[in-house]
Amino acid sequence: MVVRIMGEGQVRLADSHLTELNKLDDELLAQMETDDEPAFRRTLTALLDKVRERGVPLPDDALQPSDLILPSPDATLEQVRALLRDDGLIPG
Repeated sequence: MVVRIMGEGQVRLADSHLTELNKLDDELLAQMETDDEPAFRRTLTALLDKVRERGVPLPDDALQPSDLILPSPDATLEQVRALLRDDGLIPG
């Protein structure tokens, strides 16, 4: 699958990493519901770090449709809420 981190680019990520990412996504959703900004920030950073660690960056000139679009590291709670669908950032 191809994942885009807004403002950074795309990475190719094996589907086998979805379970791990879904756990972080669930935490992120819970923290958003309680408006826990510090925990939200830590979990968003952890989620993006996992994608960067597990993914293989695509060249900047490779424009492929993204299967997932994740917010930038500096996104606010409100900006991420605007990106969410009912099932979170990572479809489960």
